[in-house]
Amino acid sequence: MSESEWMSSLMRPSKTLSAALALLGSWVVFLTIVNLFIGAYSEGKKVLWIDFFSGTRDPSTTEMAFVMDDALFGLVGLLLIGLGARGLNKIHDSGFVGWLTGLPSCISESLLSSDRGATKMVSSWLVAIGVLFYVLWSAMENTWVDPGVYSVFAVLVSFGVGIGLLEEAEN
Repeated sequence: MSESEWMSSLMRPSKTLSAALALLGSWVVFLTIVNLFIGAYSEGKKVLWIDFFSGTRDPSTTEMAFVMDDALFGLVGLLLIGLGARGLNKIHDSGFVGWLTGLPSCISESLLSSDRGATKMVSSWLVAIGVLFYVLWSAMENTWVDPGVYSVFAVLVSFGVGIGLLEEAEN
């Protein structure tokens, strides 16, 4: 492989990374909306994102007014979606919109069919269980920011994604 081919392969967007950025950005935008209307820390308690990530002060408040933290966190989410969409537009056959419209069928195929292999099906179920656990627990407890729930969610999703990536690398 020549040096220019090697360099261009490093600079080419990754489908997996682009999809992950778009999904992560969607989650950040979702948390921003929840935080603005009902409070993501718990019902009636809003997360102050800068304090949450820096750990400098109490990361929550009962004051539901719009603050700079909301704008910054929402902009980060939109930026992540934009980066993911840009990468998918370059690498996916039908671009970002095609990827997005095909996502439901791709998810149902991965969960309900073992055509792509049992390992791929198991990895898909780990991701689905992690996401379902996070969404259901957060909705029932009315808090969307909980380190304990994140730790369970992160382990299930990361193992699912990791197993899926290993399976694809073998093929």
